Amino acid sequence: MGKGKHDYLKEEVRGNENDRMQLKRTIGYFDGVNFIIGTIVGAGIFVSPTGVLQYSLLNVGVALSIWTACGVISLMGALCYAELGTALPLSGGEYSHIKRALGSLPAFIFIWTAMFTKPASNATRALLFAEYATQPFYGVCPAPELLKKCLALTVLWSLGILNGRSVKMATWVQTVFTVLKMMALSVIGIGGIVLLVRGRKENLVRFENAFSSEIPDASQIAEAFFQGLYAYGGWWSLNYMAEEMINPSRNIPLTVMTALPAVTLFYLLVNISYLTVLTPKEIVSSVAVAVTWADRVIPSIAWVIPLSVAASIFGALNSSMFTLGRLSYAGSQSGHLPVLISMLNVHYWTPAPAMIFSTIIASIFIIPADLITLTNYFGFSVWLMVGLTCASLIVLRYREPTLQRPYKVNGKRVKIAFVMVAVSLFLVLAPIVWAPKMQYIYALLFMLGGLLVYLPFVHFKLHFDFVDKITCYLQLLLEVSPADVSAEDKYE
Repeated sequence: MGKGKHDYLKEEVRGNENDRMQLKRTIGYFDGVNFIIGTIVGAGIFVSPTGVLQYSLLNVGVALSIWTACGVISLMGALCYAELGTALPLSGGEYSHIKRALGSLPAFIFIWTAMFTKPASNATRALLFAEYATQPFYGVCPAPELLKKCLALTVLWSLGILNGRSVKMATWVQTVFTVLKMMALSVIGIGGIVLLVRGRKENLVRFENAFSSEIPDASQIAEAFFQGLYAYGGWWSLNYMAEEMINPSRNIPLTVMTALPAVTLFYLLVNISYLTVLTPKEIVSSVAVAVTWADRVIPSIAWVIPLSVAASIFGALNSSMFTLGRLSYAGSQSGHLPVLISMLNVHYWTPAPAMIFSTIIASIFIIPADLITLTNYFGFSVWLMVGLTCASLIVLRYREPTLQRPYKVNGKRVKIAFVMVAVSLFLVLAPIVWAPKMQYIYALLFMLGGLLVYLPFVHFKLHFDFVDKITCYLQLLLEVSPADVSAEDKYE
C-alpha cells in the first residue's frame, strides 16, 4: 500500500514547512518516573502481597530477601532495556528491538501475542477498578455484573480518548494518580516504622528471629520468585515511550535508576509494616491486607485504603493503555498492522487510531468474562519476550558494534544481559516443566498461529484494494495523516 495514497491531508494541516508530522518529545524525567512507578504499582501490593510469604513458608526473612532480590532482578532487566532505549529510541519498546536484532518474524509473533494479552490485562484492570468503585455502594452484597462492565467500558474509553487527544493531559493524569498511590503506600510504610520505633514486643517479635521458621525448598523459592517478579511487572514500560522522551540518552537511564529502587524500597517498607501489625498467617488469610492493616492502625480513616486501591488501579490502567497504543503504532509503521493505525491526528499529533484500535480490543475482552481467564496461561510469554529482548541486546552488541550507545549496561561486557536471558529462560520453562497443562500447549499454538497471518499478509504482501478505500474513508473521518518519517527509518 503506497504511502502516497494517504498523504493528501498533510499539506492542508501544515502552516509551516518545517513542521513534521511525527510524535513530539514532551515526556520528561519526572513524567517517565511516574509512568514506570504507575505501571508497576497496581492493586497487588494493597490487596494480596501474600504469594511471596506463602511460598516462603511464612518465613519472614526469606520473604523479605526475595522481595529485595526481585527488585534487583527487575532493575537489571530495566538497565538492559535502557541501553536499547537510548541506542534505538523507538515507540515499540521490545517489539522494535526484537525486530532490529532478530528479524521480522519474531517481532510479529511478539505483537501477535501482545495484541491478545495486553488488552486483556487492561480489561482486567478496568473491571477491578469498577469492582472497587461500586462495591462501597452495595455493602456486603455483590455489585451487579452489568454495572461493573458498563463502568469498566466507560473508564476504558475515557482513558482511550484522553490518550488519543493529548499526551500532556495523559502524563498529567499519570502524575496525579501516581502521587496519590505513593502517598497511600507512604502512610502504610511510615505507620509501620513508627510502630517499630515504639518497640512494642508484639511488633518486634517477628523480626527478632526472621529466619527461624522452616526454610522453603528450591521449588517453593522459585514459586515465591514468580510471585515477587509478577508484582514488579511493568518495569519494561518506559521503552514504549522512548520516541517521545525529552533527551532520551540522559532521561531513560536516570528514570530507570530512580523508579526501580524507589518501588523496591516502598515494597519492602509496606511488607515490613504489614508484618509489624499482622502475623504471617493473618496476612496470608486476609482478602485485602491493606484494609485489614488500616482497620487496626487507623480505623477512623480506614476508608482511605479502598479509595487508594481504586486510584492505584486507575493510574496503572492509564499507563498501560498509553504504552499499548505506542506498540500498535510501531507495529503498523513496520507493516505488521494496518497502515491506518500508524497515522497521527492532524490537530494533536497523537496516535489516535492506535489508541482506538487497542481500546476496541480491550473492550471486547470485558464483555465475555471467560476470555480474560484464557490469558492466565500466557504468563510465560511475558518472560519469553523479556528474554528475547535481552538477547537482542547481546546480538546488537556483536553485530552492530558501531551503533551509538549513549548508555551501556555493564560497559563493554554484557554479563547482566546474559543473566537476564538465563532468568527469563528459567521463568518460561519452570511452570511448564513443574506443572504441565494442556493450556500451555494451546497458548504456544496460538502464538505460532501468527504464522497463518504473517506469511500471506506480511511476507508475501497479500493486499486487497477495498482496504485502501476503507483506509481513506477512515483517514478523513478521524482526521489523521501518515507520519513524515518513521523513527525506525532514522536509525537504519
